[in-house]
Amino acid sequence: MFKGIFDPTKSDGWRGHRRITEVACAVLALLALPGGAFAQGAVPPLSPTNSDAASQGASAASTSVLSLSKAISLAMEGNPEVAAATRQYEATEGQVLQGRARPNPELAYSLEDTRAQTRTQTWQLNLPLELGGKRAARTKAAEKAREQAQAELSELKATVRANVVAAYFDALTAKERLSLAKDSVSLAKSSTDTVGKRVAAGKVSPVEETKAKVAEAGVRVELAQAASEERNALTRLSALLGNKGTAFATLDGKADVLPTLPSLADLQSLVSSAPAIVRAQLEVDRRRALTELEQSKRVPDVTVSVGVQRSNETQRNVALIGLSVPLPVFDRNQGNLLEALKLEDKARDVDFHANLTHHFHLNLTHPGS
Repeated sequence: MFKGIFDPTKSDGWRGHRRITEVACAVLALLALPGGAFAQGAVPPLSPTNSDAASQGASAASTSVLSLSKAISLAMEGNPEVAAATRQYEATEGQVLQGRARPNPELAYSLEDTRAQTRTQTWQLNLPLELGGKRAARTKAAEKAREQAQAELSELKATVRANVVAAYFDALTAKERLSLAKDSVSLAKSSTDTVGKRVAAGKVSPVEETKAKVAEAGVRVELAQAASEERNALTRLSALLGNKGTAFATLDGKADVLPTLPSLADLQSLVSSAPAIVRAQLEVDRRRALTELEQSKRVPDVTVSVGVQRSNETQRNVALIGLSVPLPVFDRNQGNLLEALKLEDKARDVDFHANLTHHFHLNLTHPGS
């Protein structure tokens, strides 16, 4: 309804009557357009601006679904320990490359008598030759170190994967608890309202309403605890993902659908390929290779020399051929060899305990087998 203001000083007696009439006619004309331009649901959507599009993209990212496989992939990409172990494995390639290198030759020059008439100059090339299989033993030790670094990387990835799986299902469990707590609050609120109506009707005592409110307050406390547990679980999961999974608000999966536990026979067949067992065995192999390397160092190397000597006094060139061999009288590398042998024994003990520990864990997992 449109209202005007009566003005006795004017001839028509109403102030603003013409303006109100014009506005009303314009509105009626718009409503009479074909298709109902102002009908419900017929308003054309506005084109979003850049800020609106960015906010919509952020909202879509925040509601993305994080699957378990995606979580494991993000953890492998963002975990700093995995990155450090990867760099360590890449660095061992340099040890292998250095182990295959041969010793460099040596160029020597000597001058006898500084006077030009009686001066004697000597040019000599010294070529050291490694004996006793030093180069092969050094290369083998470097290759075993590279295999061990790869095994450590595999073990670390398996550990990270297990931690992500545990944190993922913890987050799913926390979400289920939160959902149940919300349902419990809804039921408690409905019960409190029902009891309140019955008290208002005089059918039950007001004490019943007080009891219902106390019960509802207890359920709300459980809801707050469930919400806190969910936040903590999501925070732990996000930390394992390298803070790359914070944009994901929904987890794809159910808390009661757990991975099936393999049988004892399957686990026993996989014990020998367990990362910890493989790493312990490779440590034994590496220590054995280092022991062979120290044993090869007990064999002295030979240096072959070839050169020419020029005497200005006789105006003649003299060919030089030499051979030098160190005498292992005092240093026979006995200390390094003893250390290598003891460290090899230590690696064998660690390998034995690792196998024993894995078999013990299998018996705990399958006590009836």
